[in-house]
Order: sequence, then structure tokens, then C-alpha cells
Amino acid sequence: MEGIQQFLPMIFIFVAIYFFMIRPQQKKMKQEKTYEASLKVGDRIVTKSGLHGRIAELNELTVVVETMAGKLLMERSAISMDMSQKLQDKK
Repeated sequence: MEGIQQFLPMIFIFVAIYFFMIRPQQKKMKQEKTYEASLKVGDRIVTKSGLHGRIAELNELTVVVETMAGKLLMERSAISMDMSQKLQDKK
């Protein structure tokens, strides 16, 4: 019984870390993957580096984005879900 009592605080700390740090991060990653899969040509987006543009072409892993300067090829993962959704809500 004493052995379990020694490890009980560490178990509680691990459970707290899981529910307050690990689980929310996994949930956010899953939402971002769903968002990346739902992108379509013509969507207005903002990249994680702050570039604004409109999707011109979609490939499996990459996206061609039209900006005022021209067309850019970038990874789908470079698109910011949060900032792009705020841009869509402004519209």
C-alpha cells in the first residue's frame, strides 16, 4: 500500500498534464488536418508567415496561391487555420 501512495502524486501530475496539455494539442492538430483537407480552389487564406492570397490550384501536398505579387507554390501545412477562418468571418 505504501508503494502506491508514493507514486500517486506522480500519477495525478501525469493525468493533469495529459488533460491540460497533450489532449488539447492533439485535438487542435486533428482540426487543422480536417481544415487542410476541406480547402478548395477560390478560398481566401492566410499563411502562418502572414501572406494573404487566394487558392488557385490544389495538389495532394501543395497549394498554388495567387497573391498581388503573383503565384506562389507552398505546402498545405503552411496555411494558418485560425487566421484564415478570421479572414473568412470578416467577409
